[in-house]
Amino acid sequence: MTSAAKSTTRSAIEKRDDAPRAHVEELTVAKGASFPPGRMLISSPLELDAVIRRIPEGRVLTVGELRGNLARNHRADYTCPLTTGIFLRIVAEAADEERAAGKQGTAPYWRVVHDDGTLMDKLPGGVAKQARRLAEDGVVLFHLGKVPRVSDVDHYAWHPPLLGKAAGRRPAPAPPKPDRRGQPRKRGQAPGS
Repeated sequence: MTSAAKSTTRSAIEKRDDAPRAHVEELTVAKGASFPPGRMLISSPLELDAVIRRIPEGRVLTVGELRGNLARNHRADYTCPLTTGIFLRIVAEAADEERAAGKQGTAPYWRVVHDDGTLMDKLPGGVAKQARRLAEDGVVLFHLGKVPRVSDVDHYAWHPPLLGKAAGRRPAPAPPKPDRRGQPRKRGQAPGS
């Protein structure tokens, strides 16, 4: 490899920290089964990192729950599954780089599992490392078949709270219920009047 090629190689930490900010794209037509029309969030590695750092020891976060949480944070219909996988790997590799440099409190990426509880082979160290780390966290795994899985995903599941501005957002007030004739009731109008 030439020295010019070496100088353009970016670390996972740089990829995580220098990635574009999250944004929502409006898809008017489907771009495939995983990309239906609607408001699709393209998240960011830093945003995934922020959620993953909050996963408590002894708990797991499914990819579906992660994507759903991110979408709710941005009032999107769903989060792009492709970029979520790419960004998860960047977060994992950055955490390993930080851990190798002696940094404490890195993102516990091994606590993210597939929706059915199976472990993720695309993370650093593969399923063997993830299984070891989850066992150290006290998560019970089944080792049946090719890929280990969390014994009871619902039992070990962690549901992240909303982040940032979305955390303080209140749900929109419910529309007034109609009166007996089916006419919309005015705010403050007593039932039956």
